[in-house]
Amino acid sequence: MQYKLTPADLEVALALSRFGTLASAGERLGVDASTVFRALQRVERGLGQRLFERTRSGYVANELGVDLAEQAERMEQALEAARSRVEATPAQLSGTVRITTTDTILHGLVAPALRDLGRLHPLLHHELHTGNELASLTRRDADIAVRATRRPPQHLVGKQIGPIKVAVYAARRGGARLFADVEAGRCDWIAPDDALPDHPSVTWRKRHFPKVLPRYRVNSILSVLELVALGLGVGIVPLFLVEGRKDVVRLTEPLDECETDLWLLTHPESRHLRRVGAVYTHLAQALKLP
Repeated sequence: MQYKLTPADLEVALALSRFGTLASAGERLGVDASTVFRALQRVERGLGQRLFERTRSGYVANELGVDLAEQAERMEQALEAARSRVEATPAQLSGTVRITTTDTILHGLVAPALRDLGRLHPLLHHELHTGNELASLTRRDADIAVRATRRPPQHLVGKQIGPIKVAVYAARRGGARLFADVEAGRCDWIAPDDALPDHPSVTWRKRHFPKVLPRYRVNSILSVLELVALGLGVGIVPLFLVEGRKDVVRLTEPLDECETDLWLLTHPESRHLRRVGAVYTHLAQALKLP
């Protein structure tokens, strides 16, 4: 008798395709890793063929696995659309919206904006992914992306929030008093490490201070600011991240060469989902840059 796929089987294929490991897929499905493994074995035995290749880094969907994941995604979208249609008022919005951004933008802009949204839609939940890579909105790893970029991906739709201005900062106590101290080489530098090799601040520093070797290198701009505030050196930090802080002082005017744009992005097929549309619209209105 031919094996009959169930919606639960497709959910397993989709979760494993998106997240690549049994543990992460299980977390998404609300079960443990061994349950996901047994479910996958059952489906593959029933179909008589594999859906995923096992690698050292995790599970990679083969052609059939990709096809089933795409079918599962359409099923997920149809279910989300049906749920959205029966929601009578904005106060009844519920579900989870996945947002991808960097830790700098999350702490400086996105999280404060979500605070007000939580009061408007108490049944709405958020999964916040931070990283320097852009999670795939096409595969629905995330619903919304908030990114600093000069060229957003062409397959996404979105809004340019505005320019991200940056400047050189030092600690208010015990730090450099003038940019002349920096130019004279009397200050240590704090800078992004190889996780951000093409960051505009790195390019600017190498152009204007080619002989400088940063004493501290970190993997996020948020960490640059915190080390600057501790008096460990000077660093280039976005103006929005420093608003309201009294432990750092700006040494320069905004550096035009380092300026990038803040984009709010989503996939065209996700915009019709009310929960995604509500969060997108709120962020488009709430995100403000100095």
